[in-house]
Amino acid sequence: MIFISLGKLKSKPTKNGIAEVNKLAEKMSKYGVKIIGSYWTLGRYDSVLILEAPDEKAAMKGALLFGDIVSTETMVAVPRNEAVKLIG
Repeated sequence: MIFISLGKLKSKPTKNGIAEVNKLAEKMSKYGVKIIGSYWTLGRYDSVLILEAPDEKAAMKGALLFGDIVSTETMVAVPRNEAVKLIG
């Protein structure tokens, strides 16, 4: 499954904070969660992550690792070609 996670940092980013985020991202793999895209953004959200996970529970476990650092809003993403097939 593919998930898109929009993030809002809880504090100003620092080199130490970025190192901590990198460690947490590595820990997500124990839940089967893989980051397939990572972007810093301007505007309402500070970051966008595109994640691949076996299911919603795994994605949630991975996201909870970052709870002290970032507030997130995560959505399930369905590839366009699969969504078009659902149109009756």
